[in-house]
Amino acid sequence: MSDQEQFQLIDELLDGTISEADFLRLEAEMRVNKETRQLYYDRIKLHSALKDESERLATSDDVPTISFWRKHSEWFGIAAVIILLVGVAYTSWQFGQQEAGTEIAEAEPVARGFAILADYSDAHWAGQQNWQRGDLVPEGTMELESGIAQLEFFSGVMVLVEGETSFEVVSPKEMRVSKGRVRALVPDAARGFKVSTVSGEVVDLGTEFALEVKDDQAEMHVLQGEIEWHARSSEIHALTDGQSMRWSDAGGSNQVEISPSRYPDMEDFEQHFQHQKQVREEAWREQSERLADDTRSIAFYPVDESNAQSRRLTDEAHSELDGTIVRARRVADRWGQSGSALNFSPAGSRVRVFIPEEHQSLTFYCWARIDSLDRWYNSLFLTDGHELNEPHWQIMNDGRLFFSVKRRERVGDLSDKHIALSPSFWDPSKSGQWFQIATVYDVENWTTTHYVNGVAISQDQIEKEYQVDTVKIGAASIGNWNEPTREGSSFALRNLNGAIDEFAIFAGVMSPSEIAELYENGRP
Repeated sequence: MSDQEQFQLIDELLDGTISEADFLRLEAEMRVNKETRQLYYDRIKLHSALKDESERLATSDDVPTISFWRKHSEWFGIAAVIILLVGVAYTSWQFGQQEAGTEIAEAEPVARGFAILADYSDAHWAGQQNWQRGDLVPEGTMELESGIAQLEFFSGVMVLVEGETSFEVVSPKEMRVSKGRVRALVPDAARGFKVSTVSGEVVDLGTEFALEVKDDQAEMHVLQGEIEWHARSSEIHALTDGQSMRWSDAGGSNQVEISPSRYPDMEDFEQHFQHQKQVREEAWREQSERLADDTRSIAFYPVDESNAQSRRLTDEAHSELDGTIVRARRVADRWGQSGSALNFSPAGSRVRVFIPEEHQSLTFYCWARIDSLDRWYNSLFLTDGHELNEPHWQIMNDGRLFFSVKRRERVGDLSDKHIALSPSFWDPSKSGQWFQIATVYDVENWTTTHYVNGVAISQDQIEKEYQVDTVKIGAASIGNWNEPTREGSSFALRNLNGAIDEFAIFAGVMSPSEIAELYENGRP
């Protein structure tokens, strides 16, 4: 936004003539731009000074005045809201200017953790935790009951954990194992990586090693390089290539035959994972064929790499409701298949579709990778404009799913629709992860249910005054909003900063078990 545009919009806000679309643009700009906030405060001061002066002159000349300020008082209420929204950030910035004489950045998003769950095979966790690839390993003890999990530490260390194992990630260069088996590959940049046990600590000196921990003993094998064993009794033992040792608190050290085959192997794990991935991908393809043939399928768009040069996105539901790809770039899908997903991050990206006829209950479904939520509203599926009986499906900038069907025109302070908002399911720590997202609009029970990764995360009861029993779609966009409220060529940014590799709309209500099955068969 140019300086001239900023001046114009701020003055229109203060004069009470700003449009809704321009108000949203200005508010969004003020959230992210310190210079715009400074400009706004400067203009507020100027308008305030002019108001005071006009009142003074009016009083001295005994002329009635100031009708302008009463006339546009509602906009000053809105302006006060903006001041409240940006005031804290601006005050911090201004204080920093005064104290340090330099700019201080606004607070960055934060996340907690020292490692990520890079991959897994048949992994089952205690407490029915549903950890996903790419998740940050949380603080505290984790219990892997069965299967294998691959951890990538921020220091560069790779660790394979085999169930049954209880462990905790303490720092980028330390983990604690109370029982079970681990195998660590430590690069030079992470020399000194440490695994703590009840009996002592393994300290890496540049190596690949395996460790098994039982109640009062630890058995270690050096597969390459060198480690040190620091017993709680203060004894230190050095082990190099091909050496192994069993330590018990009662009996001290004992040499044992090295047995790397007892521990998960990095290459074997990768091969096993790739095989499992192929099996799951084949199951998903079979599922896709069933979805295409499902009598409830209104439109089904699995992105197909075989037609990578075409702007057409084929509707596999045989309804001939093909979409047109606008600017969105073809990227790898959730299976890693090149060209089989669409990235909507470039401004203007979208898939244009037309869904005819009127419908009642609907299920919206997609697989989406979210890179960031840097817009207020991040589109999954939005109809053109915002007409009566039309649905809008998007993600808020705080990670909440948003779904609505417009019931009426807005009158005063009365809302024009029921907005079903889920709890937040996304934060910056999940950037780049794939999610199955589904929303069910049920006109029989008057509910809106949001699902993430096969699990219902919220259900809204729709009040009678907002119930819409016939939904129409017409022209719409996947991944963007084609006709946001705007004037001239300016428009609100609603394109999804991420990718979609499967999108579908179904007539009727898909059950929780069906959505869970779709997730299990479709997760990479």
